[in-house]
Amino acid sequence: MTIKTILAVTGLEANDDDLHRAAELCSQIDAHLSVLVLVIAAPPPVGEYAAMASDVWARERKEDIERLDARTEAVSKLVAALPVPGDVASDYVEQAWADDAIGRRARYADLVLAGPGLRDNPALWDKMVEGVLFSSGTPLLLVPQGLTPNLRPERVTVAWDARPEASRAVTAALDLLVGAQDVSLALVDPVAGNAVHGEEPGADLAVYLSRHGAKVTVDRLPSQGRPVADILRRHATDKNAELMVMGAYGHSRLRERLFGGVTKSMLEQPPVPVLMAR
Repeated sequence: MTIKTILAVTGLEANDDDLHRAAELCSQIDAHLSVLVLVIAAPPPVGEYAAMASDVWARERKEDIERLDARTEAVSKLVAALPVPGDVASDYVEQAWADDAIGRRARYADLVLAGPGLRDNPALWDKMVEGVLFSSGTPLLLVPQGLTPNLRPERVTVAWDARPEASRAVTAALDLLVGAQDVSLALVDPVAGNAVHGEEPGADLAVYLSRHGAKVTVDRLPSQGRPVADILRRHATDKNAELMVMGAYGHSRLRERLFGGVTKSMLEQPPVPVLMAR
């Protein structure tokens, strides 16, 4: 993946830390910063008092659009002052279509930054994650609070489960893996056999990456009944990884929401910057 455009999404209340993080990433690799300022529209009133509330709703939407214009102008000035090239777009969109709007914009970027600053707006955060992962085909870079991501990492952990989502994540991160000094393939409770991993779990991926010039080791990790996400977090920490690469939502979103899953857990508590793709 040659990264030439990085997208950052921001809202009305978001601070500008994520924009500065995205600009720093762009400066590392001479990339262009694209910013989407997005506001989710207030839902229309329903029920027996809908007619009475309609005027209030209309005023609220008008005020939101005015605030969006002001926020977009402020972000445009910020981006113009940064030492990287950039552009700013804005959108006022109904809640049901917010993920599609973000996904459409993300299709014209090579990477989307999911920084901690946007977490203060849970509705926009959820729509951003879903829009990028399910509507764009573009990888998402999840950045924990207090950590600065590096797009020239020396140590990378790949969470490998042989699913198509993991394969797409590896393909998306291939340039980063080839440029690293140590790529650890982390397999939790892998089952040998042609149905999933092959007779030697991790070997096929290691050979594939080695052909590209990556320096690869395979680590088969027993869970011993512990959550897979916890095993991967510990392994990334033990390896002093600067980046984790993983597939997202191998199970359905509904199942992850109801029962949890590795993707949901990593979105909530990433141990290091995580590049996700689906």
